[in-house]
Amino acid sequence: MKESDGSTLNSTHPLSVTKVLIASGFIVTLAMGIRHGFGLFNLPVTQANGWGREIFSLAIALQNLIWGVTQPIFGGLADRFGGYRIMLLGGVLYTLGLIGAGLATTSIGFVMTTGAILGMALACTTYSVVYGVIGRHCPPDKRVWAMGIAAAMGSFGQFFMIPLEQELITRFDIQNTLLILAIMTSFMLPFSLVLHEKKYSPTETGNHQTITQAIKEAFGQRSFQLLLAGYFVCGFQVVFIGTHLAPYLKDMSNIYPTVGHPEVATIALALVGLFNIFGTYHASKIDGKFPKHLSLAIIYISRSIVIGGFLAFPLSPITTYIFAALIGFLWLSTVPLTNGIIAQIFGVKYMSMLSGFAFLSHQIGSFIGAYLGGYIFDVTRSYNIVWIVSIILGIMAALANLPIKEKELTRQANPSATT
Repeated sequence: MKESDGSTLNSTHPLSVTKVLIASGFIVTLAMGIRHGFGLFNLPVTQANGWGREIFSLAIALQNLIWGVTQPIFGGLADRFGGYRIMLLGGVLYTLGLIGAGLATTSIGFVMTTGAILGMALACTTYSVVYGVIGRHCPPDKRVWAMGIAAAMGSFGQFFMIPLEQELITRFDIQNTLLILAIMTSFMLPFSLVLHEKKYSPTETGNHQTITQAIKEAFGQRSFQLLLAGYFVCGFQVVFIGTHLAPYLKDMSNIYPTVGHPEVATIALALVGLFNIFGTYHASKIDGKFPKHLSLAIIYISRSIVIGGFLAFPLSPITTYIFAALIGFLWLSTVPLTNGIIAQIFGVKYMSMLSGFAFLSHQIGSFIGAYLGGYIFDVTRSYNIVWIVSIILGIMAALANLPIKEKELTRQANPSATT
């Protein structure tokens, strides 16, 4: 398979696209599904331990920040040594992190296991590493489609896992629920082995670009900078909503009693996952028919409109479910489009690493969205300020994506460089 960076990747030992999608899809389903359900633990954990919401918010914020900071590192290691090794490590970390969170008896212990360990686990088992494997084994004209399928499977994980997690929380205590989830994540290990890229060694037929050169080149491109700005907003919005929607509905039950039952938040978060399946798949299907950067701009401005509508109308289970369905359709549809632009501009040789840097921007936004939500609530007893900030940021992200140019870079050969 020939790429714009002049590299031929795994041409002698390709994995079938079907095998890649099934194995990576299972890993992403578990990793993203369990992670999306963490918002359901917000009130049970804080109430059981007598903590303020800032503690739980800090754990989720740190998780997202560690996820983002380590993503380029694990992405670079996956590009260099093969993705399956990194996914194996992620499966181990995910299992240990959930066990640690379940056994934690102090706020520091909970923050470090839920935040630091699970953050690294997510960096190893989610999109940037998975998309690197997909990029190496899917033809360019099918790449965004395949990425959309993987993202949709992560969305299915949210749809499937959130009701399951709520049921486990209802039937068992928090500790046992986390231990059961740890058993589930251990199944990531055999599926990681399926993605073993035999004799993995990228061979270059053209431009021998080093990691340092690739990083310098990417950050020197205005389009990459704008892409990162938009992805920051994506992280802010989705993690704020995912972490704080359930407690927001509970708080608002003082005015709108029908939204306070836990099943309303559970159904809403599950609907986000369900409609995200359709949103990510639709985003992947329009590739080639509509410029990806314009699709991203439409997604971000649409999010602001949906959030504004949610705040404008009186709350009820029906309006909550409509909001969840609409925001779900827009939820992770940014992921295949953003990664598709990166592959189109820079090629796939360092795709996991460059996607990791993009995701770092996403996770800085996630950290701020998660933590700011809890902090502002503890100070003002309201989420209104953060909702308004989300709307404004969505407008800014739409404007940032409009000038992006998707044209692939033309490089001069540099035979003297080494990787």
